Amino acid sequence: MGLYCGGFAGMYSETALNIALPQLSLAFGVDVSVTQWLVVGYMLVIGVVLPFASLLMKWFSARKLTLFALGAFFVGAVASAVAPSFPVALAGRAVQGIGTGLVLPIMFAMVLEVIPPHKIGAAMGTNALVIMFAPAIGPTLAGALIGAGSWRLVFASFAVIALVGIIFAWKFEVNPYKLTRPSIDAPSVALSVVGFGGIVLGAGMASSCGWASPIVLGGLVAGLVCLALYVRRQLSMEVPVIDMRIFSHQGFRVGAVCMMVNFGITLSAMYILPQFYQNGMLLAVAVTGVVMLPGGIVNALMSMISGRIYDRIGARGPAVCGFGLSIVGAAALLFATPESPLAYVIACHVVMMVGVPLAMSPCQTHALSSLPRELSTDGSTALNTMQQVLGAVCTAVATSLLTAGQASYAAAGGADATLAFTQGSHWGFAFALALAVVGFACALRIKVKKRANVGTGEVAAADAAARAAAKASAANVATGDGSSPRDAAKSGARA
Repeated sequence: MGLYCGGFAGMYSETALNIALPQLSLAFGVDVSVTQWLVVGYMLVIGVVLPFASLLMKWFSARKLTLFALGAFFVGAVASAVAPSFPVALAGRAVQGIGTGLVLPIMFAMVLEVIPPHKIGAAMGTNALVIMFAPAIGPTLAGALIGAGSWRLVFASFAVIALVGIIFAWKFEVNPYKLTRPSIDAPSVALSVVGFGGIVLGAGMASSCGWASPIVLGGLVAGLVCLALYVRRQLSMEVPVIDMRIFSHQGFRVGAVCMMVNFGITLSAMYILPQFYQNGMLLAVAVTGVVMLPGGIVNALMSMISGRIYDRIGARGPAVCGFGLSIVGAAALLFATPESPLAYVIACHVVMMVGVPLAMSPCQTHALSSLPRELSTDGSTALNTMQQVLGAVCTAVATSLLTAGQASYAAAGGADATLAFTQGSHWGFAFALALAVVGFACALRIKVKKRANVGTGEVAAADAAARAAAKASAANVATGDGSSPRDAAKSGARA
């Protein structure tokens, strides 16, 4: 529960601020393109921290790492909530990014370690509920809080959720991993920081400086070169920071691409839609939060169902249907105007919020279940790292398209601000549509696996092994034994 609270707070904060950017811009006296760094800068820190989560889990217990991560997020949220200036708020967001960068991979790795194989789909569905519902519901909660008070309440809500997570993690979290404490490779650390950080930094500067500016191109090129060197070094190391053998598994590669694209659809659409409601359709911020709610509710329901669908029929069917629905929803948003019925725009959002979670959990589970168990933590870390880096890039691209669309309208002689913003929004929605088409094509490459029938006795045996593993894990916490639940399960099976 502590990890779920941390994961929810981290993902909720990625989109909750989108709706508050205009208020933050006025409060601090800075341009909206600058306040965007409260979103992109947060993702930048996550992208830098995430690659080291797998290594840190081999040095420190999951419980200690979780408490540290949730504590960092709590401190950062409080700092941003009371910030007297924009730099202080931005520094608080950076500290929050450290917490989220650690919590996300721990959450997914723990599921793969302690859940029986025949229940992994349902467990991943619960994770998807946290990961997908949080950014979908973010604008609604933020709109209500801003309407009731101010933007400071949004940061305060982050802190409250993190505090609840700290309490649960302190009381209940176990330590299922054996600590091996491998050596830390300094060149890998440097290449990772410059590689992932350079890409996010370059993309984040694009909306204000332009994609052809030296600082943007320099950041992107430096990031890509360092990432190439980072990958090469990991392949030559006996104990890599992230084991790149994960990409030799075709199921992981395809599932990872589908998951990345799907997350890009979510962040780009959720970045633009709340602003379109406010600046295109001229809705108040509190009303914007309310009209975003139906999509958030549908997202939550679909996230709970999608994992069970995977357990029954595999990943390909729900992934193809999910991306197909995202295509329909994004294409329909291209026809939204300030005069469109509000119900029409809400319906478009709902359709997308059926499609996105329908594809997300199956694609993620397909990717991770394609790996051997010893590579599960590396796979989880890599997925979460790529997800955050791509999320930052997609947010930056959506921002650039939004600005470019408005500029194109003005250059054509248009003077209506709402129509200008509408055209910019259409350019951003077109980007989400393009991502959905790419995802649909990739989903067709997911192989259909023959799912073996699991007999009642086998299910009971697996459940008994899982229960024995949980008991052994709890005993390990008390005695300091470093054995894993899977070892305990194997011992129970032999007995």
